[in-house]
Amino acid sequence: MSIDPVARPETAAEAYDTDVIVVGTGPMGGTTALALASYGVRVLAVSRWNWVAHSPRAHVVNQRAMEVLRDLGVEEECKAAGTPWELMGDHIFATSLTGPEIARLRTWGTGDERATDYRMGSPCGLLDLGQPLMEPIVVAKAAARGAQFRFGMTYLGHEQDADGVTVTLEDSVSGLTFTRRARYLVGADGARSQIADEIGLEIVGQAARAGQIYAMFDADLTEHVAHRPSILHYFFQPDTGFGELGLGVLRAVRPWDQWMIGWGFDQTKGEPDLSEEGALAKIRTLVGIPDLEAEIRWVSPWYVNQQHALTYSRGRVFCGGDAVHRHPPSSGLGSNTCLQDAFNLAWKLAYVVKGYAGPGLLDTYSDERAPVGAQIVARANQSRHDYAPLRAAFAAEGDDPVAAGLAKLRATTAAGAEARAALRAAIDLKSQEFNAQGVELNQRYESSAVVGDGSGPEEFVRDRERYLQSTTRPGAKIPHAWLVDRRGRRTSTLDVTQGGLFSLVTGLSGQAWEQAAGALDLPWLRVVVIGEDDHQDLYGYWADAREIEEAGALVVRPDGYVAWRQSQAVWEEAEAREQLAAALREVLATDVLGGAADVGSLEGERSLGDEMGTNPVR
Repeated sequence: MSIDPVARPETAAEAYDTDVIVVGTGPMGGTTALALASYGVRVLAVSRWNWVAHSPRAHVVNQRAMEVLRDLGVEEECKAAGTPWELMGDHIFATSLTGPEIARLRTWGTGDERATDYRMGSPCGLLDLGQPLMEPIVVAKAAARGAQFRFGMTYLGHEQDADGVTVTLEDSVSGLTFTRRARYLVGADGARSQIADEIGLEIVGQAARAGQIYAMFDADLTEHVAHRPSILHYFFQPDTGFGELGLGVLRAVRPWDQWMIGWGFDQTKGEPDLSEEGALAKIRTLVGIPDLEAEIRWVSPWYVNQQHALTYSRGRVFCGGDAVHRHPPSSGLGSNTCLQDAFNLAWKLAYVVKGYAGPGLLDTYSDERAPVGAQIVARANQSRHDYAPLRAAFAAEGDDPVAAGLAKLRATTAAGAEARAALRAAIDLKSQEFNAQGVELNQRYESSAVVGDGSGPEEFVRDRERYLQSTTRPGAKIPHAWLVDRRGRRTSTLDVTQGGLFSLVTGLSGQAWEQAAGALDLPWLRVVVIGEDDHQDLYGYWADAREIEEAGALVVRPDGYVAWRQSQAVWEEAEAREQLAAALREVLATDVLGGAADVGSLEGERSLGDEMGTNPVR
């Protein structure tokens, strides 16, 4: 081992080089670094690459992920860089981009029948934003808030003990090998995670169960798309339809002159053709222009995984993102789930590092996020299988399968009517993938960081995957409701209950809860009184959504999830204080009145709450 190129601190008070080391700077790693820096925690993020992602990869940012970006202060920058929600609209099913259309599907909540659901469910819309555009925004904001980044730095391994983790790194330029000491290590090192392997996480499922080829190319196709804006097109073409998807796919990377195109290949027949000549032929077939001039940027194989980890951590080491859930892009759940892993983990690390919570809080990361990972892996893979009825509705025998399929669907016969009915049913099934607000927002957490209120199992009144069911039940995300501040501006219930702090939410008659919080005098606990000047419920939306009496109360965690609920009115300060202290003690795995070891203070720390003007509140 060579000489450490940077001197390490020697005093006992600086026994750690940093609080948290994050390996990887993708959606999981970058967001973890941003959140930790925003909460005033020292963080070092390292990547073996010289910069962030260079290919579009994940691109759909759903409402929950947008809420995370909103809370971390980068929503507007991301919106400025991405393709707006309204242009994500129609999915086109056709024989080619210039050929006859077979069907359209309104997607991502843009259709008239779903737009109200989506707008009522969140203060945020959706966005199409590829990783090369998102990651620099997240990394830059994290660095501005104090996170350290080291690119061109290879992670070699780690050793953990009772007090911390020693990480060995290698500088790819100098070749120097050195160590860094941290309290905790986060493995955000992708689908081939070395860290997940080192700590022995059990990964279940199947890898590389299907194959797909993608090519990225530049070509101005505005005249074929601008009048029917869509970020995804699906084409029935026999020479591009191998595999369970069975369709050629065209994705808009940048409206409307940069694209990714994909088609399946048979893994049993050896290596697929990855030549630019072969890719150009596929492009021309799917676009439907035999002499199309296209600049091909790259051609690459991609494999469908169906794997997830049963647990996400061992000791002081935590994994997230693709390291623990590996699946196809269907349903657009990849980077969205990575961001949410990061958002769940970061506040817990921050509270333990600062001494506001006991180490037991960190166990809840795996308890809460591993079931979500299993769910989205299953959903993404099921979405690929759900193309089978669509293919069957179009399939027809003949020398020209495309012409035969069109004739089948246009036949003025009973068989034609039956084929068209089957097509509509198949398209509706795909709404389970492309209008799945419930999959994205109905996540429910069960852990010791959630205190049940005895309300019994939740019953969903509509399809749980398609439709959001907002609730204040412990373990659910606080419902979005528009409030009005003293200047007449709208603000969401999400906006006033995040920013790195716990929130005690009550109504105008909840004076006992205000007094109880004041008596506890916890610097990380704000009080939100809905009905007061900055939180006026002028629309009555919160009164409809709260599911508690006005003098009841909620405790909302920094990630926006309800940790505890008292539905009934409480009028005595002593009773409110006892209930609140008991709830916080259970959630944070420490005595909030006596404090945990190494108690710190948010005072003097630069946190997201300071930047947003919400820390401390009241």
